[in-house]
Amino acid sequence: MKQIKQIAGKALAGLFLIYVVVVCLGPLIWVFFQAFKTNKEILISAFALPKAFRLDGFRVALETAPILLYFRNSVVISVVNTGITVVAVSMAAYMTARFQFRGKRFFTLMLSSSLLIPVSSLLMPIYLLLTKMGMIDTMRGLILIYAALGLPTSLFILQSTFQGIPRELEEAAYIDGAGVFYTFFTIILPIAKPGVATAATLHFITSWNEFMFALVMTKSASVRTLPLALNYFTSQFSFNYTAMFAAIVLSILPSILVFICLQEQITASMVSGSLKG
Repeated sequence: MKQIKQIAGKALAGLFLIYVVVVCLGPLIWVFFQAFKTNKEILISAFALPKAFRLDGFRVALETAPILLYFRNSVVISVVNTGITVVAVSMAAYMTARFQFRGKRFFTLMLSSSLLIPVSSLLMPIYLLLTKMGMIDTMRGLILIYAALGLPTSLFILQSTFQGIPRELEEAAYIDGAGVFYTFFTIILPIAKPGVATAATLHFITSWNEFMFALVMTKSASVRTLPLALNYFTSQFSFNYTAMFAAIVLSILPSILVFICLQEQITASMVSGSLKG
């Protein structure tokens, strides 16, 4: 009876994993195959495999709209604001995790409460603020917005990471005459690399896929990001689904590659967090 329960439990777990894989990867694989089909093949059967892998959709997408320009803007904005956020937040998270100072509880409470505010409600105040600063329709404006929006989540991820590092390492460094900055950058930060990689990956993906602020805060094509290009394609390629799916594939590839490159660090961060208790 016990063996039957174990087999049934493993079977249910396997079915659940298959379900998760299908739900998560199914749409992605479907979009990938559509990008290599002709428009006629898509209209005949959206679920059939392509008869031949053609690159016509990618060529048409690149020729019709400046996808490479949008792609470059997304790369610059996402990479720069992720770097700024990780460097600044890592130092702030280290201070809140290791030191006691006046206003620490209020600072943490304010950041925690900011997670409860709908992002859409911040649209008008941020727009008015950037207008007064002269940063509307600029990459600097989007970089500033994305860095601020990702600050609370990155702070809590890194704060929990630093709290899991033994204090004895810092005490030994202080005894040897090392200062706070030297200890942080040469000892603590390399140990916290999994947590830093997790925060950076989540922040990069969020910035890469952000649509609402990019739509409202930009007007010219020279600063528009790739999600806005997809919105343009849906109207341009209303009858050319192949080019539209090709544009979608181009837009999601960078975030997938970033996750693949940093998946070991992210997994290590999750494992260390689960073993902390």
